[in-house]
Amino acid sequence: MTGLDSASVDKLETHSQAVKLAAVYYRDGEGGVVDRLIAAAANRLRGEGLRLAGVIQHNTDCGERSCCTMTLEELASSRLIKISEDRGPHATGCRLDTRALEEAVGLAGAAIDEGADLLIVNKFGKRECEGHGFRATIDAALTAGIPVLAGVNEQSADGWIEYAQDFSHRLPLDEDAVFAWLLGAVASSR
Repeated sequence: MTGLDSASVDKLETHSQAVKLAAVYYRDGEGGVVDRLIAAAANRLRGEGLRLAGVIQHNTDCGERSCCTMTLEELASSRLIKISEDRGPHATGCRLDTRALEEAVGLAGAAIDEGADLLIVNKFGKRECEGHGFRATIDAALTAGIPVLAGVNEQSADGWIEYAQDFSHRLPLDEDAVFAWLLGAVASSR
């Protein structure tokens, strides 16, 4: 895996006083907490009239099954995209529907092209660590001077650090702190 593309690094180095890349780290078992925190911050930002790109995640409990149904809400259009495959009650392993994820990535990229104020990526996960998923979208946002927020599970922390290098600000699991950082990042990018 490689880090940020050179255009993104150049842009960040030029504006190094105002870090516009942040992550909310979380441990296993805290994914739902982060999903709700990021969704709440995004809804508050919508209330401020900001144009958002990216996704937030909504999970639907599947009863006695250990996994939930994962749905991404694309922020520019509020379109819902189911990203979990139903592989039956005894299935194990990753249930991510990569085609559905790439659909969400394409919509987020279009919102960046249309002039979003902010990119929110609910999870910088395995796909992003491998160079796929929202990686190119994050690069495009940073190159355009658009602030980025990502949720990062401890299992993906090394991949995030390798990708983001020294440009990422670590935010606490606190909605008000995340919201304040996002407002400040948007204000400094205008």
